[in-house]
Amino acid sequence: MMSAMAGEIDIKALAELARLEVGDEELATLEREIPDILNFVRVIEKAAASSEEESPSLRNVVRADENPHESGVYTEKLLKAAPAREGNRIAVKQVLKKNKE
Repeated sequence: MMSAMAGEIDIKALAELARLEVGDEELATLEREIPDILNFVRVIEKAAASSEEESPSLRNVVRADENPHESGVYTEKLLKAAPAREGNRIAVKQVLKKNKE
């Protein structure tokens, strides 16, 4: 296998350190792409550094809740409109599953 250099970055050595198996074709692709990626990261770092200096002071604006309704007034109406319910809760399909190990 050949030793690949992209600027001052030894892609093959990086792959070995990361314990990645990288073929010759992939190595050639990485040699072309990694310098561009690193340049892009430098641009982002400069933008992030300059935005901190120029950002105005932020503050949270909260309006007063005028004429609030009594708590629970609409609960039953909302639960009746739901397709399924369990007690005082709207029942929904499980989206995420926990891994059982």
